[in-house]
Amino acid sequence: MTGPAVGPDRPLDGIGSVKLKFGILVGLSIVAAVLVSEIGNRAGVPWWLTVPVTVAAALGVTQWLARGMTSPLREMTRAAARMATGDYSERVTATSADEVGRLARAFNTMAADLAAADRQRRQLLATVSHELRTPLAAQRALLENLVDGVVTPDDATLQSALAQSERLSDLVGDLLDLSRVDGGAASLQLGPVRVADLVQQAVAEAGVGGRDVRYASRVSPPDLEVEGDAARLSQVVANLLDNATRHSPTGGEVVVRAAADGPDRWLLEVTDEGPGIPADRAESVFTSYWSDSDGGGGGTGLGLAIASWVCELHGGSIASLPPAPGASGARIRAVLPRRPAPPSGSGAEPAPSPVHVAPAAPSPTPGPAAAAPATVAESATQRPAPSHRPPGSVHRPEEHAMSTTTSVPPSVPSGGSAALSVQRPSFAEAVFGGLWPERGPRTAPVALLASLAVGAVAALVLPERQWGVGTLLVLLLAGGVVLATSVRRSGPWTSFSVLLCLGLGSMVVLRAAEWLAVLSMLVVAVLVTTALTDARRVLPMAAGVAAWALSALRGLPLLGRTITATSGHRLLWPVLRTAAISLVALVVFGGLFASGDAVFGSWAAAVVPDLAWDSMIFRSFVLVAVGGVVLAGCYLALNPPRVEQVGLPEARPVTRRWEWLVPVGVVVAVFAGFVVAQASAMWGGHDYVRRMTGMSYADYVHQGFGQLTLATTLTLATVALTVRKASAATSRDRLVLRVVLGLLCVLTLVVVASALFRMAVYQQAFGYTVLRVLVDAFELWLGVVVVLVMVAGIRWSGAWLPRAALASGAVFLLVIGLANPEAWVAERNIERYDETGKIDTWYLATLGPDAAPTIVKGLPADLRRCALPDGPEAPPRDLLEWNLGRAEAADVTPAVVDDRTDCP
Repeated sequence: MTGPAVGPDRPLDGIGSVKLKFGILVGLSIVAAVLVSEIGNRAGVPWWLTVPVTVAAALGVTQWLARGMTSPLREMTRAAARMATGDYSERVTATSADEVGRLARAFNTMAADLAAADRQRRQLLATVSHELRTPLAAQRALLENLVDGVVTPDDATLQSALAQSERLSDLVGDLLDLSRVDGGAASLQLGPVRVADLVQQAVAEAGVGGRDVRYASRVSPPDLEVEGDAARLSQVVANLLDNATRHSPTGGEVVVRAAADGPDRWLLEVTDEGPGIPADRAESVFTSYWSDSDGGGGGTGLGLAIASWVCELHGGSIASLPPAPGASGARIRAVLPRRPAPPSGSGAEPAPSPVHVAPAAPSPTPGPAAAAPATVAESATQRPAPSHRPPGSVHRPEEHAMSTTTSVPPSVPSGGSAALSVQRPSFAEAVFGGLWPERGPRTAPVALLASLAVGAVAALVLPERQWGVGTLLVLLLAGGVVLATSVRRSGPWTSFSVLLCLGLGSMVVLRAAEWLAVLSMLVVAVLVTTALTDARRVLPMAAGVAAWALSALRGLPLLGRTITATSGHRLLWPVLRTAAISLVALVVFGGLFASGDAVFGSWAAAVVPDLAWDSMIFRSFVLVAVGGVVLAGCYLALNPPRVEQVGLPEARPVTRRWEWLVPVGVVVAVFAGFVVAQASAMWGGHDYVRRMTGMSYADYVHQGFGQLTLATTLTLATVALTVRKASAATSRDRLVLRVVLGLLCVLTLVVVASALFRMAVYQQAFGYTVLRVLVDAFELWLGVVVVLVMVAGIRWSGAWLPRAALASGAVFLLVIGLANPEAWVAERNIERYDETGKIDTWYLATLGPDAAPTIVKGLPADLRRCALPDGPEAPPRDLLEWNLGRAEAADVTPAVVDDRTDCP
């Protein structure tokens, strides 16, 4: 017995345990992560590049293995959703040998059974409707004729009406018997049965049907007596005779033969001279709702199914046999025991008892089979209530009997819709909830290929080069790909963010300071995510930044679908596969021959660039990292999360105004006391400060700068919390809120001014540094945010405030970068040297190339050698490495810097 086929999309199908599969998945993921991490470490790849590539490798292995493990579950989810609409045609790929594969095969069996039941139900409705049409039409015509006086109610007319009513009654009886078959719970009234009497009565009843057919019966021995349910056995003979009569030609003969078959069994056989039953239909004729559409015999197709059910109740069997030699027509034989055992669970008793149908056991979601017995019980014990019907309408007793089984729409199986309509959330929905539904395209091949192309360009351009024009080129390509895939690329905020990103991105070409490039890229990331997600508040902005990283996980389903879709391309993957195999062959055999023959090695060295193994590994890491970042950004652009739903729980405003007014008033009072203290220090001067604190004025102003910056930040948090908790239901509430918070913001601006003044005094006393300049800029930006808060309070609309604060911060950083902060710090220190004769050459030497031209220009030669970096700035090797700051530094710095051990 062969196992399931193992393909590249389902590599673990041959394993027979899902637990073992999960163990292999975890183990291989760990192995992949360890191998990639070790390769990166041995090749000297920095940790900040090794970590994301290692995580990507582990996720890739996990996605490859888990996708094949969970694909049957996804297929079952789709198939179940289609089943809820009445479509049972879809099947699940069941190639796995584990529990999921067995579940998939059971699911396919269930789907096939439901499809067959649905087909039978539809066929029943069509057949019953067809069979009811003729007697109902005849009855209606007869009744209309009686009402109109066209015919008189004589014996012949009433006999015709009675015949049509009996036909309808027989049809309803067949349906009730079929319901008992489906329910599988009915009892037998066992007793002695004389077979000759049974056959003669059935033949006599069949002879009054008006068909030109002869009947012959043979019972051997004539006094054959068995034990069974006389009514049920009569039903078997009658159904077999009715079936034979309808398919016999005019003047044909139907033969009924009963005979003993050993001491324990007896036979009942009915033959006719009709067209017979084809061998391929010998078993299907005993199934429910079967009809010979080609034979033209008509009927509901229930008679033989009921006969088979009765035989099984007695412990026997029934089958269609080939005609005897030299004969034609159908030949149906039932083999029955002379003394049947009571069916298990049927409730059969030796003493005669009334036929009953056992009620079905209660179930939360009953299926068709479970609901059938209850339906039959209702129809057998209840009667339709009398109602007034319009003239000419026909009372249909079968409507009541069938009402509970046909109450569902034709497209949905009874009892199945409730169970199949329950939609389970997918893994992504369970992890991300309703914040990040799958709303993007089914596949994104353009985004995938473009991201790989950007990664390939980065792998060629970035390694072994300092940032410069090449870095800006990669940033522009990455930004262009993400912007092109964004669903919000035409928005005004997106356009404004693009301009800010271009300005901040240009810092990698204009300035050589690493910290400036890092800060610029961080702000660019916030601008990009805010534009892609359309975030407008603080928490949604933070969620948008986190969404870029989470896109690596959320986008795995889209990545899998895209790879699957592109793998079916006739030309793409064969070309890539051929190129990869050819490259591996070239490297392996070319390396062997180059190392084994010096002449061939010289030729190879002249043709192939000098790429060391470590360099190739580093470039591979760069390709994966940059391509992955761009691909995650593309997914965020294609399917942005609903970050605006992220927020704090809705606050309940305080009911009394003093509950918020008193604490805010305390803060205002403290701010006012601080302002008074600052005024006294400014008016009292240095002597007053030294007398009151024992500190110099420079030490005094330096002491509290950090605390003032923190106080400014906490003021913004206090304003936000007060607006959240204070009531603004009336105009008086809003006026009090504006006045109190406006006063707090004004006092905060005084604190900002004090902090900036303190830092200016301190820098005059102890010199300028880049960090102090940045802290100054941050405090100044906080002051701008406070002003924006005051404007929002006046307008009583703050929806624009978070974006305005972000934009102002980006503009501040852009202005700082354009102003060349390191050169500005060097210039201020040189000016201070000209005024005081004091300078820290050791600190100036830590500044980057951006400060070199200012130092060379402003300091004398003896201090210049102490203030410049240790070595000369190397000129750019090519255009991709060109940077304005480094280029200017290379033009002015000396070739050699002397020893600085004697520098002051």
